[in-house]
Amino acid sequence: MIETVTKIDLPVDESLRIVKNRIQAGKGKRISIVTGTHGDELEGQAVCFEVGKRLREQPGCLNGTVDIYPALNPLGIDSITRGIPGFDLDMNRIFPGSEDGAMTEYMASRIVGDIAGSDVCIDIHASNIFLREIPQARINTHTAQQLVPMAEFLNLDFVWVHAAATVLESTLAHSLNSAGTPTLVVEMGVGMRITRDYCRQLADGIFCLMHRMGIWTGEVIAPKKPIISTDGQVQFINAAASGIFIPQVEHTTQVCRGDYIGDIVSPLTGIVVDRILSPCDGMVFTLREYPVVDEGSLIARILEV
Repeated sequence: MIETVTKIDLPVDESLRIVKNRIQAGKGKRISIVTGTHGDELEGQAVCFEVGKRLREQPGCLNGTVDIYPALNPLGIDSITRGIPGFDLDMNRIFPGSEDGAMTEYMASRIVGDIAGSDVCIDIHASNIFLREIPQARINTHTAQQLVPMAEFLNLDFVWVHAAATVLESTLAHSLNSAGTPTLVVEMGVGMRITRDYCRQLADGIFCLMHRMGIWTGEVIAPKKPIISTDGQVQFINAAASGIFIPQVEHTTQVCRGDYIGDIVSPLTGIVVDRILSPCDGMVFTLREYPVVDEGSLIARILEV
């Protein structure tokens, strides 16, 4: 059933509607699948489609409630804008919002109120247009004890347990976790694109978690066993100069210390201005997708082994 989470009047007889698809059978637990917070992150759209398709094909296997929120920022998706167009705002920096606040704060408040009470929420993000990511869960150290065991069923490659940062306090996941709704952030792929294999992989994992929770009685795969890491095991590679990045490794490649990652070159002079080598042994789980870089731009992240 398509339900309206919130509706706000806009100029010229238009309105902004945030909607969800509630699929319900039996009296089991509730899972919320959320995406579209950033308008340039589209991987979650394919995941929502895949989950809804499977539920429609096997309705007798559902024992509980699945709420699918495909577009928390519909204006951003429609205009291919990361934030909320017209407000110059990153929507994932205004939660939990306020019922008495400005339009964007009101939207955020209604979203949090609607998702709150779920037994688990999966908040799906893609990377931006600059970087490609393997399917991974990102979990704050404060919630790791509760969320890591759930993340292990999501069929992901990597679970990154990271330290708290001030900016995280204004995200949807932080607001829901603080309110007692367990929320897992999943990031994968690249901005403005859909990586079909990644989307199917996560959809499989969502059904694995639903099966574990008793919401789904149908067949599921055996989920991948993810690598679980902390900040100390992740090495960052940043550009030492401006130019064009030309990679020499593939995404997810295993590298050794000193291996050749790529070059930053100058198209004007034909000179290699920076030759990039791996600082450690490990797996390249983040790799620069957009070739133009400035000094300090993130080139890669390596999971150290």
